[in-house]
Amino acid sequence: MKKLFSVFLFALFAFVGAQESKETANRFFYELTFKPKKDSAKLEKVMMSLDIVKDRSIYRDFTAIGQDSILKVQFEAMKKAGVLKDLSKSFKMPKFSEKIVKTYPDMKIQYIERIANGFSPMNIGYNETLKLDWKISDEKAKIGAYNAQKATTEFAGKKWTAWFSSELPFQDGPYKFSGLPGLIVKIEDEGKNYSWVLQGNKKVPNWEELTYMEKLSNVGLKVTEMPREKFEKTFNDFKKDPFATARPLMTQEIMSKTIPGMDGTIGDMMKKQEKMYKDFFNANDNPIEPPYEKLKVGKVEKVGKEN
Repeated sequence: MKKLFSVFLFALFAFVGAQESKETANRFFYELTFKPKKDSAKLEKVMMSLDIVKDRSIYRDFTAIGQDSILKVQFEAMKKAGVLKDLSKSFKMPKFSEKIVKTYPDMKIQYIERIANGFSPMNIGYNETLKLDWKISDEKAKIGAYNAQKATTEFAGKKWTAWFSSELPFQDGPYKFSGLPGLIVKIEDEGKNYSWVLQGNKKVPNWEELTYMEKLSNVGLKVTEMPREKFEKTFNDFKKDPFATARPLMTQEIMSKTIPGMDGTIGDMMKKQEKMYKDFFNANDNPIEPPYEKLKVGKVEKVGKEN
C-alpha cells in the first residue's frame, strides 16, 4: 500500500526536521512485478528497496526515496519564499505504503502503515515472528550476477519458489521473506501474482531511515503497536474514510479559506486528497496476504503489545 500524505498537505502543518543517527546501509533493489487486480492479466512493475544495516533491515517502495532529493529542493525553495505551492503533480506516488522492519538476529517483523490522526500522520504496526518451512533443492541457476539455489515454501495460502545466493551473506529478502542461507535474489508465488527479482545493490553512506518528506511531516519513527486484528480494522477504517479524525476539527469557516500560492480552498484541497486516497486503495484488490483471520502461513508467533 502507498504513502498517501501528499507533499502539500504535509507543508500546511509543519516545516519540522527530525534528527537521527547516521550509518552505512547495504541497499538492494528489487523489481516487483505484480497483478493488482485479481480478475485481470494486467501486470504492473515497481522498484522496491531492502536496506540492511547492522541490527535490522527496512523494506519499502523505493519511489519516495528515489525522488526525495528533488522534493527537498522544491520544499526548501517554498520555505525560503514563504509561499506554498501544489506540488502533487511534481512527484510520482508510490504504489505501496507499507514499511517492513526485520530486526536481527531474531528476525522479528514489524509491519507498519501510516494513517491520519487529526491532521497529523501517525505510524501503526503489528509485530510477528514468521517461521517459514523452507525446502531447499539441489537445483541451481544464475540469477542476474549471482549463483543461486532453489528453495520452496508456503506462505499466505500460496506456494512460493525462491532463489537465494550465499554470495550475499544476508539471511534476508524482500517483503517478509527470510531464513535462507543467503540473500533471496528472486521469489514468486505459483500464480505469479507477485514476483521480486534483485536488480542491483549499492552502499549508502550516512543512511537515514526517514526520508526528507517523512521528517517534514514530523511523523518520526515511533510506531503505535497493536495486535494484527486491531491493526487491520484500524487501517481498513482509515481506507474507508481517510479524514474521519480530521473532519470534526474543520469548521465551515476554515474549509472556505484559501491558501496563498495554491488553487482553491482548504475544503477543495481535502476533497482532492480524499480522491487520491480512494483511487489508490481501489487500485489493488489482490494483496500479498489475505485478511488475518483467513491467513494460513505455517507458524506465526505474535509478539509485542496486545492492546
